[in-house]
Amino acid sequence: MNEEQIRDKEGFTEAEFLQKYDASIYERPSVTVDMLIFTVVDEEKENYRRLPEKSLKLLLVKRGVHPYMGQWALPGGFVTGQESLEEAAMRELKSETNIDEVYLEQLYTWGDVNRDPRTRVISCSYMALADSTSLEVRAGDDAADAKWFNVTYRVLEEKKTMAENSVVFEKVVQLTLANEEASLGASIRLIEQYTGRSVKEERIVTASDGIAFDHAEMIQYAIERLRNKIEYTDIAFHLMPELFTLSELQQVYEVMLGKELLSAAFRRKIADMVVETNQLTKDAGHRPAKLFRFNPNWRRR
Repeated sequence: MNEEQIRDKEGFTEAEFLQKYDASIYERPSVTVDMLIFTVVDEEKENYRRLPEKSLKLLLVKRGVHPYMGQWALPGGFVTGQESLEEAAMRELKSETNIDEVYLEQLYTWGDVNRDPRTRVISCSYMALADSTSLEVRAGDDAADAKWFNVTYRVLEEKKTMAENSVVFEKVVQLTLANEEASLGASIRLIEQYTGRSVKEERIVTASDGIAFDHAEMIQYAIERLRNKIEYTDIAFHLMPELFTLSELQQVYEVMLGKELLSAAFRRKIADMVVETNQLTKDAGHRPAKLFRFNPNWRRR
């Protein structure tokens, strides 16, 4: 049937319906994007014979405007009517931090009614892993500053409660973000209730110090996602140089997972993801070690 002949119950064709449609019928919330940019870096060596320790870092901006002026937040901002979410994310990231060459992956959409004191705001969060040595971070737009923060993520409490028709898992995590300028923190209670095939999840920030909006929740969610993704994807290689040792790669996995790994098991796990080269390290104080590179065709093996 011709589209022009299809009419609704009021007798309008689609073209007639759209011509008379009143967009003001529904309240339209504002839409924002927030970006979580993680990196792993070497800390200063205490012993030149050992590999430097690595730490997980997150990029935050210091708000230069109300609300939460002076507090630290994720880079982000409002989406205009003439751009996609991805375009807005890249624009805001560039304008606030000077970063523009990272691959952003959509993470989650946050829509609690009172999450922003200005108005009803729905935010789409994005996540990226980046090599910070290739980035020139510089604050701009309404950001008073932009800094990398060390991320510490600790599980303080876990418990499981059985009910007649459901199982409830609760976990309390302590999030700490720190650098030479500031120390921020938050405590978050996570609740997962399984009833039959349905799952209800809830995050409650029980304490927060210096982290704007609901960004502590976003950060906690992103860290959990990172830890899940590193188990079955090649996401960790976004942080590696072209050539690396297996020990360096294992350190990156360990700092992202927050635990030590058995070397033999780790090397079996990533065997298909790397290709051995004929090159060796030349660091003073270390025995030469084989260098590897990422295998982009690892899934095809």
